Amino acid sequence: MARKPAPLPDAPPAPVRSPEDLRRYDLLLAGLDLLDQAIAVFDATPKLVTWNRAMVRLLEFPESLMKVGTPFEAFVRFNAERGEYGEGNIEQQIAQRMASVHAFEPHYVERTRPNGKVLAIRGVPIPNLGFVSLWTDVTEQRRYETLIQQQNVLLESRVRERTAELLSAKTELDDIAAALGRSEARLQTIVDSIPALVAYTDASLVYQFVNKGYADWFGLDKEALIGRNIAQVFGAEAYEQIRAHVDRAAAGEQVSYEYVRTGDKGRQVYARSVVVPDVDPNGEVIGLFVLSIDITEQKASEAALVQAQKMEAVGQLTGGLAHDFNNLLTIIMGNLDAARAQVDPLVAADYLDPARRAAERGVELIRRLLTFSRRQTLEPTAVDVGKRIREFTHLLQRSLSESIHIHTTLPNAPLHALVDPHQLENALLNLAINARDAMPGGGTLSITVSERHIPESQSALVELPVGHYVQIDVADTGTGIEEALLTRVFEPFVTTKPFGQGSGLGLSMVYGFVRQSGGNIRVRSTPGKGTTVTFVLPRTEAPAPVAPEPPRASSDRKPVRCPVLLVEDDPEVRKVIRLQLTELGYPVVEADNGVEAQTMLEHVPDIGLLISDTVMPGGIGGRELVQIARQLRPELPLLLITGYASGQAIAEVQDLDVPILRKPFDRSVLERTLDQLLSHVESPV
Repeated sequence: MARKPAPLPDAPPAPVRSPEDLRRYDLLLAGLDLLDQAIAVFDATPKLVTWNRAMVRLLEFPESLMKVGTPFEAFVRFNAERGEYGEGNIEQQIAQRMASVHAFEPHYVERTRPNGKVLAIRGVPIPNLGFVSLWTDVTEQRRYETLIQQQNVLLESRVRERTAELLSAKTELDDIAAALGRSEARLQTIVDSIPALVAYTDASLVYQFVNKGYADWFGLDKEALIGRNIAQVFGAEAYEQIRAHVDRAAAGEQVSYEYVRTGDKGRQVYARSVVVPDVDPNGEVIGLFVLSIDITEQKASEAALVQAQKMEAVGQLTGGLAHDFNNLLTIIMGNLDAARAQVDPLVAADYLDPARRAAERGVELIRRLLTFSRRQTLEPTAVDVGKRIREFTHLLQRSLSESIHIHTTLPNAPLHALVDPHQLENALLNLAINARDAMPGGGTLSITVSERHIPESQSALVELPVGHYVQIDVADTGTGIEEALLTRVFEPFVTTKPFGQGSGLGLSMVYGFVRQSGGNIRVRSTPGKGTTVTFVLPRTEAPAPVAPEPPRASSDRKPVRCPVLLVEDDPEVRKVIRLQLTELGYPVVEADNGVEAQTMLEHVPDIGLLISDTVMPGGIGGRELVQIARQLRPELPLLLITGYASGQAIAEVQDLDVPILRKPFDRSVLERTLDQLLSHVESPV
C-alpha cells in the first residue's frame, strides 16, 4: 500500500515537496518497515497518518483499514468486534479506549491477543499534533520470563528441598555424632569399671591408652601415664621382671606372665598380664595390647590355704603323738607312784619325785600340743568378753613388769562371745607374755574389744562364715617380728625369743584355741614398731539367768568296792591302772580287747564296774562295748578312759552319756572319779 504523507488537520496547505524530500520520506518509511515493532502515527483527530508493515503483521488489520486518514476508532472497533479486548460490551470497550486516546497521556500496557501473542503497547503523545503508538511483540520475552520465573520457583523449591535435606542430614550427623559420643563415653565407663587393667602402647612401648584400673594400679592419673614409657612407669626393679616378656611381645609373640611390684604403701602387689601384639597388614608390630589382672588377693588366699593346710597337717601329727605320749606318761607316772610306795621316802624324794615332776611337765606339754592341734576339750559358754578382760587385766598386770603399761578399750555394753572362758584367759596370758618379752625396756600393751561383722565379700578371704563376731586386738610397742618369720609364727616350736626363753607353743596354742572356737587369727607386725594380734570369736546372745541349784542332801552311803572289769589294749597301761585300782581296794579282772570283755560280761555276773579304753583293736571299741554292756547289764556303772583327750575322740562317745577320764591320771584322780561314779550305788557290806 502506498503511504503518502497526510496533511495535518487545520494545517495550512502543504508546501510542494522536492524530490529529495520525497526520497527521504520513502527512505524513512522503508526503514520503519524493517522494524520488528509496529508503529503508527495518528493525528490529533485522531486518524492514521502513517505506519509500517509490522503493524499489519502484528495486529492483523485488514488492508481496508490500512490507509491514511482511517480513524483510530475504526481500529478500536475492529479489535473489539474480533474479541481483542475480551468479552464485554463492545461500545463500552470502544468508549473507554477513545477516552484514553483523547487524553493523550503517555501510557504503556500489555495485551494478550486471542491468538496468544502478547503485545506491549506504548503510546507517546506528539504535543498538539497527535500521538505515536508502538506495538512490540513480547510473547517470547514474556514466555521466557515466565519460564525463568517457573525455573526460579522450581530452583528455589529444589534449593529449599536440598536445604531441608542438608539440614536433615546435618541433624542426623549431629545425632550420630552425639550417639557416638555417648557410646564412646559408655564404652570408656565400661572399660574403666571392669576389674581389669587395660593399656595400649605403640611400638616404642609408650602408653597411648590406659583405663582407670591400670592408672590406679600405679597410683597415677590416666593423663600422667599417656606418653610415658613402660620402663619409666614400672621402675627398674619391676621392669626387669617383665623385660624379656615384653621383648618377645614386641617381636610378635603373644605372652603371659606374672610380676610383683611394691605399691604406694610399701605393700607388695601381684598381677598376671597377657600382652598381645598389634600387627598391621604388612606384618609389622605397631603396638601392644596389655590386659592385666590384680591377683594380690588370690596370692594371699593361696598362701593362707597353704599355711592352713600345713597347720592342719602339723596339728594332726601333734594330736597323734600326744595320744602315744599320754599312754607312755600313764605308764611312767603309774609306775613311779607304785615304786614310791615301795621304796624309802628319802630315796623316793631324791630319785622318784624329780621323775614324777618331769612326767607332769610332759603332761602339760601334751596339753599345749593338743590345744594347738585343736583337739582339746572346750567348754564354750556365752562370755561377756569386755567384763572378762576387765577382771583379767588386774591379774595380768602382776604377770608383767611395772615398765609395761596396760591400756584397754572395752565396749560399754556387754558383748558376748561363745568361747571357753578359761582358754580365752590362757590365750590372753600367752599374748601378754609374748608382748612382755618383746618389750624388755617397757612399753604399752593395748587390748581392744569391738564388734565385727564378716560380710559375704570377706567370708572366703578370712575363712569364716558370714556373721557377727567379737574382735580382740592385742598390740604391743615392742621389737616386732621379721617378715620372713611372720608367716610361721603359729607353727609349734617357732619362736622369736632367744634359745631357752620360750617354748614356741604360746601362739600355737592361741591359734588352735581360736580356730577350734570357730574364729580366726591374724598377726601384723613391723620390726621396731610392734606387733598386733587380732582374733575374732563367734558372737552370741547373753545367757539366760540360771536359777540356783537346790542344795544337795548329804549321803552317808559309802562307795562300793565291787569287782572291776578293766579293758585296755596296752598291757603296761593296763598294769598301771590295775595297780591303782587294787590299791584303792577294787578287785580287778582284765581284758585286752572288746571281744574278750564282752565274753566276761556275759559270763561273770559279779562284775560291778566296767572301765574301758575308747579305742581298741578287734572290732569292738569302747563305744561298742558300752552299748553291749547296757544291753547285758543296764545297771552296770561305766567309765571310759582315753589317751587322745581330744574333742573329736570325746565327741564320738559323748552321746553315750558315760563319764570319760583322760590319760594320764594318778590314783587320786581315779579315786575321786570312781567315788563320784559309784556314790549312788549302795555298798554290799
